[in-house]
Amino acid sequence: MAALGAPWPGAVAVSGGGDSLALMHLLRDWAKRARLSPPVVLTVDHGLQERSAAHARSVVRWARKLGLKAHLLRWTGEKPGRDVEAAARDARYRLMGAWCRKHGIVTLYVGHTRDDQAETFLLRLARGSGLDGLAAMRPRSPYPVSGFAELSLVRPLMAFERDALRTHLTGRGQEWIEDPMNGDPRFGRVRIREALRVLGIPAERLAGAAAHLGRAREALDAVTAAVLRRACRPDGAGILVEATALTSAPREVGLRALARLLMTVSGQAYRPRFERLERLFDRLAQDRLGAGCTLHGCKIAPAPASRAYFGSDTLLISPERGRMARDTTS
Repeated sequence: MAALGAPWPGAVAVSGGGDSLALMHLLRDWAKRARLSPPVVLTVDHGLQERSAAHARSVVRWARKLGLKAHLLRWTGEKPGRDVEAAARDARYRLMGAWCRKHGIVTLYVGHTRDDQAETFLLRLARGSGLDGLAAMRPRSPYPVSGFAELSLVRPLMAFERDALRTHLTGRGQEWIEDPMNGDPRFGRVRIREALRVLGIPAERLAGAAAHLGRAREALDAVTAAVLRRACRPDGAGILVEATALTSAPREVGLRALARLLMTVSGQAYRPRFERLERLFDRLAQDRLGAGCTLHGCKIAPAPASRAYFGSDTLLISPERGRMARDTTS
């Protein structure tokens, strides 16, 4: 389980569904065999459903029955009227991230499975994602919301399918909660799940395709890192960049390098929207940046002459101050 190289002790995110409950049991068993401290269980009452508080209390009860410490976190305040699924996800990760930081835990374990990998692949394909979006979720990855750079997310169950985990729980006499949202067709993941069932595409096949793209991503990451080492210099809170080093690289590498620079300067966990990133890249390639623009919480402009480390080709990417990130690249 923790052999993915993540520090221990860790916390495990448990919703009460079969996947996360199976992970709770398996991590507890692993820690006991390894004579390590047990995982800490974190569960979130998001307040979006009538029984969400009762479900969270059930998780705490089941965890304590196994001798585990469990903490119930609550998402309070006004809830959004749209994009509820994404907002709830971010809220959960922020609550759990804040708890982990406060208690000195740097690893959060989550119960993502091979089925989740397949569904994520199709969801991102439908959204027109590029290689990074289609590539496999990593077994260990940076924390998925900004502001928690010291935390990592670990997914030990990526080789398992949901049915196998539920069979394991049944054998242990452990019940689980079926989230009503898992059957609500308003949510994209639910519609994708139904499409997979109707089409009969094995989750293993789609997860395999994502894994192939994941290996391609690793190769591109290595080349991108080499370009960035050659083309960048830190400059206070910003970064000085040799523009032609980005735009003369293969397009995919240049786009990845530019995205990474914007994420580093802004501190955001996710890449900018691909079409906006491409628009900025094309302006750089065609020497149409002018006085500069903003994107993803950053200001991108020609560097002042006193800081033109790479000569007249030097860009300065710095934090955009005083307002939310917006795109003025068109």
